[in-house]
Amino acid sequence: MSDQRVPSGFRPAPQGPPAEFDVARGGVEAQTLQELAGLLRQLRRREARQQGETRLTYRQLAAKTGWSRGIIGEYFAGNILPPPERFDALIRLLGATPTEQGVLATARDRIEERRRRPTRDHAATGRAGAGAVRARSGGARAATAPTRFPVPRQLPPALPGFVGRAAQLAQLDAACAGPDTSGDDDRAPATVVTLSGTAGVGKTTLAVHWAHRVADRFPDGQLYVDLRGFDSTGTVVTAVEAVRGFLEALEVPPERIPTHLPAQVGLYRSLLAGRRMLVLLDNARDADQVRPLLVGSPTCLVLVTSRNRLAGLVAAEGARPVGVDLLSAAEAWQLLARRLGADRLAVEPQAVDEMIERCARLPLALAVLAARSAAHPAFPLATLAAELRGAPRPLDSFDAGDAGTDVQAVFSWSYRSLTPQAARLFRLFGCHPGPDIGVAAAASLAGLPREQVPRLLTELAHAHLVTEHAPGRFGAHDLLRAYAAEQAERLDPAEARRAAIRRGLDHYLHTAHAAALLLQPGRDPVTLAAAPPGVAPEEITDHAQALAWFTVEYPVLLAAVAHARRAGFDGHAWQLAWTLVDFLQRRGRWPDLAVAQRTALAGARRAGDRLGQANAHRDLARVLSRLGRVDEAASNYRQALALFGALGDHTGQARTHRAFGAMLDGLGRYAEALDHVRRALALYRDAGHLAGEASARNAVGWAHAQLGQYRPALAHCEQALALLRRTGDRHGEANTWDSLGFIHARLGDHREAIRCYGRALRLYRRISDRYDEADTLSRLGESRHAAGDPAGAARTWRRALGILDDLGHPDSERVRDLLARA
Repeated sequence: MSDQRVPSGFRPAPQGPPAEFDVARGGVEAQTLQELAGLLRQLRRREARQQGETRLTYRQLAAKTGWSRGIIGEYFAGNILPPPERFDALIRLLGATPTEQGVLATARDRIEERRRRPTRDHAATGRAGAGAVRARSGGARAATAPTRFPVPRQLPPALPGFVGRAAQLAQLDAACAGPDTSGDDDRAPATVVTLSGTAGVGKTTLAVHWAHRVADRFPDGQLYVDLRGFDSTGTVVTAVEAVRGFLEALEVPPERIPTHLPAQVGLYRSLLAGRRMLVLLDNARDADQVRPLLVGSPTCLVLVTSRNRLAGLVAAEGARPVGVDLLSAAEAWQLLARRLGADRLAVEPQAVDEMIERCARLPLALAVLAARSAAHPAFPLATLAAELRGAPRPLDSFDAGDAGTDVQAVFSWSYRSLTPQAARLFRLFGCHPGPDIGVAAAASLAGLPREQVPRLLTELAHAHLVTEHAPGRFGAHDLLRAYAAEQAERLDPAEARRAAIRRGLDHYLHTAHAAALLLQPGRDPVTLAAAPPGVAPEEITDHAQALAWFTVEYPVLLAAVAHARRAGFDGHAWQLAWTLVDFLQRRGRWPDLAVAQRTALAGARRAGDRLGQANAHRDLARVLSRLGRVDEAASNYRQALALFGALGDHTGQARTHRAFGAMLDGLGRYAEALDHVRRALALYRDAGHLAGEASARNAVGWAHAQLGQYRPALAHCEQALALLRRTGDRHGEANTWDSLGFIHARLGDHREAIRCYGRALRLYRRISDRYDEADTLSRLGESRHAAGDPAGAARTWRRALGILDDLGHPDSERVRDLLARA
């Protein structure tokens, strides 16, 4: 050990074990932060051996110190120099002897002093100060006078009662954490992180909260500027203004600040070089506004918040993006509880749920509503919920009297940044039923060529006025949709808005009609009016594509039925409901279908459309029978039969008789069921309707089987199969194989019954008819049990029960009883 490198007053302790002496000598020799971190790792390994462990994990050290695992990893990686108090505590925890503590503490202060020496640019400012190195245990330290470097603390106050955002906080922690020497994560730390999300979603609140939480990772200070990228005044902070503000915070005298922006940026980056600083750039408009404020040093982190995605920073500067979405329902509850008290919320949980829903879980809207509730602590929350429910303009309820917290004003700052075409498309979202829209539908809504629309949707998504929640699917929360509708009402003539609504409805109707006929080839098409110019329905060419399209679009179609009724497009209402019948029945979504058919019936009555009424009565009856409301279903069947008879629509009558017979069969009224399906068969044969005849023959065969008349039952079902092979109706074919399985089971031929049920199941799965799949599985289980395979029967019934429970269907109790008896 060289004498001239030993601090004055230091007297070596008697030589201990080699490991202890090595650490002490290393402390004297440590000249860099990385060398000092290496000594900490050596102490960590030695302490683990002495405790009989393989290693001391960051989790263990965090539990003993209360520090985060991330910051501990930074210390051991040599990315952060621990503050003096933490360094002392850490080396004591790692078992350093008093001698080692003194030598290591001196090395730590020497490294800090070297890091605090001014750069050449900063030396030109002449801003020097005085300071002293504190003394540590193990020996006195040499007094020095290091140059003082200002430590700005510019962060705004953190919001009291911050809630949620666990996923985003974890992403931020991971983004700025250095390589983990424990081997858990070897990613390089980010130097730029972007927080982006829609207006009012709480980006600044999150950024400031996290910045305060990790301030100890940035001991050289934190800089902050509100760039006012979406300010109501339109006054954006320029890069010149922002950089000059930062230089002033770093105590550069005005006369030393260069005149031109490039020189200012150079000085700013020189001052931050090698230092651990956090720079928070709030409310950025775009990447160009941010780029001059980025720091060149890998020891600093720049955190940017913006309503835009700032994709340019991600692509060119390697920024790590973190998205900020709406609060979850649980987080929204927590936010209101922090503001209003959990006890007040617990008294009126339904009102709270409604408030959260009408606020669209948008933090700004929730905060405004909470402020109003807090101002009137004696008012029931149900009063506020009713006010939101009855407001003619939803956004009027969220005006806090201040532009910064007025939800409508905050949205407007994003809207004003759009190009005219994108702004028009956004307004048209107020003419769309929701909840989301695809590219093709957006093109029809706007009356634009499809190739022009992706660029406009991308612009809206970058501004976070819509969200691309799935590839090619764009949506907006209810408050943004309300804002879009208000802007459309203010800026677009009534006839233009009505034309857009018509284009959107026609897009869905013409596409859904084609898809419905592919799902059920035996259905009679509805006569549709020609689509207006600008509408380009999607091309659906096969059953699989039709099924996939309905799977994605059915929530929109359900909303479109109600939207058409409200907007006065009554023909569209019942025709759209007609297209949904087979898909929703196969999925077991009977409550949704019932609502759609009631809306369709009301629209058809208002328009005086008897064909629409007849179809709606029949399809409403079908779903009511599934829901167990048989008397109401029978009444609707009779009204449908009367209307179809008056119209002379024989196939409409036949389809209604067929459905009526199916309901009576489910009630055990087999003779009446046989009478109705025979009438259906006769009507279909007279009309030369091949697909209808096949379906009716299967129904007649099933009714005969229920009455124990198995020979005519087999004959009708076999004739039905022969017809179905010519029509390509896979659903009808599946039904007929199920009927044949039932007939063979009744005849005692369970092996043949199992084979027929298997054919039916394969077809049901191909067409995604979940209810009929479960129904056939329950009968297949009975045949397997009768054939001496109780284990196979139980497995089959469990599969049926899983589907029925998922559908919420009452038949699940019958299958549960079968399982219990087995």
